[in-house]
Amino acid sequence: MNVTVENLSALERRVSVRLPLSEIEGEVDQRLKKLSRTVKLHGFRPGKVPFRLVAQQFGPQVRQEVLGDTVQRSFGDAVRERNLRVAGMPSFEPAAAEPDATEFAYSATFEVYPDVTLGDLAASSIERPVVEVGDADIDRTLDILRRQRVRYEPVERAVEGEDQVTLDFTGTVDGVAFEGGSGTDAVFVLGRRGLLPEFETGLVGLKAGESRTFPVNFPEDYHGREVAGKTAQFAVTVKSVAGPVVPELDAEFARSMGVADGDVARMREEVGQNVRREVERRVAARTKERVIEAMLAATPVEVPKSLVSEESARLVEMARRDMAARGMPVGADTPIPAELFEQQARRRVQVGLIFAEVVRAHGLQAKPAQVKAEIQKLAESYERPEEVVKWYYGSAQRLSEIEAMVVESNVVDWALGAARVVDTPMAFDALMGTEAESGN
Repeated sequence: MNVTVENLSALERRVSVRLPLSEIEGEVDQRLKKLSRTVKLHGFRPGKVPFRLVAQQFGPQVRQEVLGDTVQRSFGDAVRERNLRVAGMPSFEPAAAEPDATEFAYSATFEVYPDVTLGDLAASSIERPVVEVGDADIDRTLDILRRQRVRYEPVERAVEGEDQVTLDFTGTVDGVAFEGGSGTDAVFVLGRRGLLPEFETGLVGLKAGESRTFPVNFPEDYHGREVAGKTAQFAVTVKSVAGPVVPELDAEFARSMGVADGDVARMREEVGQNVRREVERRVAARTKERVIEAMLAATPVEVPKSLVSEESARLVEMARRDMAARGMPVGADTPIPAELFEQQARRRVQVGLIFAEVVRAHGLQAKPAQVKAEIQKLAESYERPEEVVKWYYGSAQRLSEIEAMVVESNVVDWALGAARVVDTPMAFDALMGTEAESGN
């Protein structure tokens, strides 16, 4: 086998391979002879079909199979012998012209993984949030949980800010109705940011059975292009009003939270544990992002276009599944431009290459004891943790996902040890994103 390698760019290579045609013909002949021992043709007993007929009937197909196998095997041998780490799928082409009637020739164009030279993190500063969980934070969390379980009961009074309202409405622009601007027996809850503020304001003060017409200004960036930037007139009739009833912090509420005996103190303790676990998770996620930013800044790396393209395709499919899960009209043929995800895909590929080199250079592979500890930690929040542990260990795929999490944690810990870490106090509400919720 004769092999030549061309450098087409920093990461692109072309491997040209020449093989003796006699090897291929010999393999074709062997396969046809093996096939002739079992092949069935009309008029002949199995194993008695003349070789000439077998070659005539099956020769082209067998030759294509041998050529395909030969290309894959010889290409694999060529890149291994020359330590070429292939990134993405190679593009195979036959030789432009047969160089010799006694040779079979082809070329393969592909990209290789870059050599990653890790930068020094000693000069990098990584900000790590420090969040204290106090009694007041648990109180606010319980209040949010109570509000999430609010129920609505009919009231005789006029509409107020957080009521549930059933109404008929018709919207017009310049006297013409528009799509989505009308409804019958529509149910809305005020204060949930689902309605335009002016529409909510127009409902306040109305009682069941009362009607009102008022203007609503649609913003320029409103998703409905027909009314974006325009003023509509809405005629509404309120049919019923229901006020919010937030459950008390009592035994019944505790039971609804999974505490069978209704012990409020135990419920509060469990909520506190869950809150602290969630704080720990979010702090770790924010810290990981800071680590990634520092590593990207310290270690510039050129990424193969093929890997970016593959990652973009994965992100498109993830977006498609997410849209479908949200009930949005999206199918396998719905166009989602991969270019929208190219920058994100490039970053993910860069991070993956850098992390892989850190793991290799510093021996940060996941150890069985680390994997076990991570699984046990995840299982703590479940009612039967031992079953959760068995569930993880019962699947190689689930286990590999935990191993990947452990490896990421190892890399983050290594980076925090190599860089200058600045612990920065952060408010509980800022971390949890509950400032807006607690203000409702």
